[in-house]
Order: sequence, then structure tokens, then C-alpha cells
Amino acid sequence: MPSPRRDAPDHSPAANARAAAVRPVDAGGRAGAPNARTGGDAPGPRAADLVAEAVRSGILSGELAPGTPLREEELSATHGVSRHTARTALARLTAERLVTAEPYRGVRVSLLDDAALVALQQLRCALETEAVRIVKEGGIHPPDVDDALDALAAAEESGDWPATLDAHARVHLALVDAAGSPRIAEEYRRLDSEMHLLLTHVRPAYPAGALAAEHRAYVAAALSDPERAVRAHLDHSTRAILDSRRRDA
Repeated sequence: MPSPRRDAPDHSPAANARAAAVRPVDAGGRAGAPNARTGGDAPGPRAADLVAEAVRSGILSGELAPGTPLREEELSATHGVSRHTARTALARLTAERLVTAEPYRGVRVSLLDDAALVALQQLRCALETEAVRIVKEGGIHPPDVDDALDALAAAEESGDWPATLDAHARVHLALVDAAGSPRIAEEYRRLDSEMHLLLTHVRPAYPAGALAAEHRAYVAAALSDPERAVRAHLDHSTRAILDSRRRDA
């Protein structure tokens, strides 16, 4: 029986860029060369976690653009892990909707169209509304929200969009986490990763300082009237993102 055909290694510029973006990590979670003593493949699911985190970082930083193909063989070679481990890492990212697996096209970094954005925001609205309702009924002031708002103001003032995205996520997560519901928080984080991916590549037009001011007002309104405030806030952000897409098209 003839041996199975192996595809030739891809040394194209695009493949080199993908390899540079998804940097190898060692068993301790640090960037660097594969672990020589273990052959680079940490035992059990830990190795898949590390590979998934490296690819996730490349996606959310914008180094891996929407539509970029992610191939098991490249991840395996880059990180010094087995194809099975690389496949497991991609499956985790697929579950987070950061990548999309399609028949005959393989796995690619996700690209949210307008309909997917609207659906995503509707789900965020449902989860965030319930979380803030719990917070309000419990008379809780979210412990991390003030620091998150200050971080958002500082990041926005610096003009650092990636830092602004991180701080923006912190504000919403502070509200959700304060509800004390692990299930709501877990599901919300999945959606937040998708939103982060979208906003990495779409920057709505906000005047300097407007984003922080808007979120300070939003937090106050949400803690007073969760259903009305959350829906109004997310409807506004959805329109801003769609307008930015059309403007940049």
C-alpha cells in the first residue's frame, strides 16, 4: 500500500506571518522555544490550553486578521506539539467562536457579518440585563467597576485602541461578575471575546473622551434601570459599529 501523501511545507510569506503571530509557548505559558526535555508537548490538556491561548492572543491583537487560515500542521510545528493537540486547541477556539471550521475550507479566523453582530449583541443584552438585575436587587455596587472606568478613561486619553478595548471589556465584565453567577459570567465571556475580535478591526467614531463618559453614564443608568439601560446602550453601540463598517467599506 502506498504511504499517505504529505503536503509540502508552506513557506509562503502568508504562512510565515501566521507562524510569527502564533508564537510558541513553553509548558509554563511563556513565549519561547518548545520544551526540549518533553519534546515541546506538555502532557494532557495543558498543552492545548497554551496553544489556544497563543492563537487567541494573535487573533485579539489583530495579528491574525479575520479570514486567516489556521492549519494544524503549522500550529504543530510552531509550538512543538502533536497534531492532535493542535486540533484540540482549534476546537476550543471554535467553541469560543473566535475561529470557524468549514468543510473543504478548514479553520479560519472568524469574520462577523452584520447579521452575526446583531445576534451577538442581542445575546449580550440578555445576559448583561439579567446580571445587572441581580446586582440591583442585591444592592451591590460592583467592586471593580470604578477602577475599570478609570482604566477606560486613561486608555482612551492615551489613544491606545487595544488598551481601550481591554478596559472597555473590563467595565462590562465588572457588572456581570458582580452578579456572582458563574454560568452567566462564563457565557458572557464567550460573547465578549467575539466582540473584542470585531472591535479590533472596526473602530467606531467616538470623540476623544466620549467612550469613558458614555460608560460612566451607562453604569449609573444600568444600576438604576437594568433592562432599559442595557438595551439602549447595546443598541447604540451596534449602530455605531454598523455605521463605522459602512463608512470604511
